[in-house]
Amino acid sequence: MFALKKTITPFILPPGIFILAIGLLSLVMVYRKRWRLALANLIVGMMLWVLSTVPMANLLIRGLESDFSIPANPSGDVIILLGGGMIEGVPDLTGTSTPSPSTMGRIVTAVRLYRHLGLPIIVTGGRAHDDADAAVATIARRFLMDLGVPEQSITVEDRARDTAQNARLTAAICRQQGFSKPILLTAAYHLKRSRMAFDAAGMKVNPFPAYYLGSRDIPFTWRDLLPRASTLHTSANALHEYIGILYYRMVGP
Repeated sequence: MFALKKTITPFILPPGIFILAIGLLSLVMVYRKRWRLALANLIVGMMLWVLSTVPMANLLIRGLESDFSIPANPSGDVIILLGGGMIEGVPDLTGTSTPSPSTMGRIVTAVRLYRHLGLPIIVTGGRAHDDADAAVATIARRFLMDLGVPEQSITVEDRARDTAQNARLTAAICRQQGFSKPILLTAAYHLKRSRMAFDAAGMKVNPFPAYYLGSRDIPFTWRDLLPRASTLHTSANALHEYIGILYYRMVGP
């Protein structure tokens, strides 16, 4: 019964329900002998399914994470914490709005690294849009302080709207404050593009992965071939990074 539930549920929820609908539509097209349209629908459905499976998401994300490991003895003179979005307008223990899960993972690692090294933190991240409640960095500072980082140890950069601006504006702060060996902290899959942006801004950084999404040395099972929304989100994050890296190489940050 448990296995049956786990098999059926992915096709009741997105993206499985959409994959199922595309498959049924393809059968209708075949019945009506609209072969090309049926093939196009089938290809779209299969691509969506493949991107929603654990092996494909793991393959894509590991391609970005594999170059970065957690340093045994991290060193530097400041921690640069890259924001990764926020959830606006929701109640919180000490205010309104919270970091996104991506940003929260980075904040937790930043606090742990702060307790280990005692370095100041520059947190960077602006408003996602003009009408946003606050900048990502402002929300992140509140959480950093709630978790024990003194306010005087936190510098906020709240204007950057993307990774390239994160790099340029934060590099300027480092130069103003005399920092020359920053530790760049963000999600492991985001480090490659982020480092490219900081290199373009003329600032060498020591990359530090806040967390990983790609599993290592864990055998896949048949359940990993079922479509999942969370897995599709991982694939989408990876594809976003690959496109960004290609853009940086062709145009620059």
